[in-house]
Amino acid sequence: MAPVRLWLFGVAALVFLMVMVGGATRLTESGLSITEWRVVTGVLPPLSEDAWLAEFEKYKQIPQYGQLFPSMTLPEFKFIFFWEWGHRILGRIIGFAFALPLAWFWWTGRVQGGLRWRLLGLLALGGLQGAVGWWMVASGLTHRTEVAPERLAVHLTLASITFVALLSVAMGLRARAPEMAASALRRAAGFLVGFVLFQIALGAFVAGSRAGLTYNTWPLMDGALAPAWSVMTSMEPAWRNFFENHATVQFQHRIGAYLLLAFVLWHAWTARSVAPGSRAAKRAFVIVGLVFTQASIGVATLLAVDGEIPLGWGLLHQGFAIVVLGMATAHWRVLSVR
Repeated sequence: MAPVRLWLFGVAALVFLMVMVGGATRLTESGLSITEWRVVTGVLPPLSEDAWLAEFEKYKQIPQYGQLFPSMTLPEFKFIFFWEWGHRILGRIIGFAFALPLAWFWWTGRVQGGLRWRLLGLLALGGLQGAVGWWMVASGLTHRTEVAPERLAVHLTLASITFVALLSVAMGLRARAPEMAASALRRAAGFLVGFVLFQIALGAFVAGSRAGLTYNTWPLMDGALAPAWSVMTSMEPAWRNFFENHATVQFQHRIGAYLLLAFVLWHAWTARSVAPGSRAAKRAFVIVGLVFTQASIGVATLLAVDGEIPLGWGLLHQGFAIVVLGMATAHWRVLSVR
């Protein structure tokens, strides 16, 4: 099963790259530059000056151009276009990188039984991700100047879940001796994966609402540990505050980080208590270091904002979140082997 396992790890690496390119697409305001979803004809970018001008005219029809970038030039449009085009092309590459080897492994009899259903489930996740991506983009083409934050959160979280699923299936194909661990420790490791996914979703609300451009101090927000309640509940209907209110979504993300750090500290302490010197305890402390580093990157990114989020810091923060997620997944998956 080694070839199948290596193939799945390779696809997981491509998904990681996809998340990074998606982050760059968002940070460069490129996500709405292509206003149509063309599965076949969209493979090629415009190949003539007239084609570029036609594509630019389509972009000029959406609110983002008129309200945010009315003085954009054609060369500037080409820059954002290629980020979004690259993001979509990478999605197609991942689709082929999964579907074609899957067909080969299936035909040669290397996948059997329950593994077939797990791999088909992964293929379905990939197809769903493409549809969700367009659903997200469509939200920013008519009445908004950006995509809806809740749709961005669904898009990023689904990509993260796909990454977790790929790692989980791949790790399950390697024969290993089970690690002796208390059932409570295994459950905590599983909960940790869910917690990291939830924190990634909260970060997507910050990104989607551009809340990272405000409250660029730490540990205080506007001179206090928490913004005023009236500020965090100022939008109507009330549910919008959880997705679009700058104060609320940034506070949520900060509190989520503090709680996640507290949880991994507790988990590491528990692992050392019930299994001192074990590989599980060592991994738990590695995860503490990773979460602390990720929180530090988040603070540094926030403090580095000067009118816009620095591309390097923003990508580092998003990419390291997937690193944390990958380590949490590996920790949980190893403990789940019986």
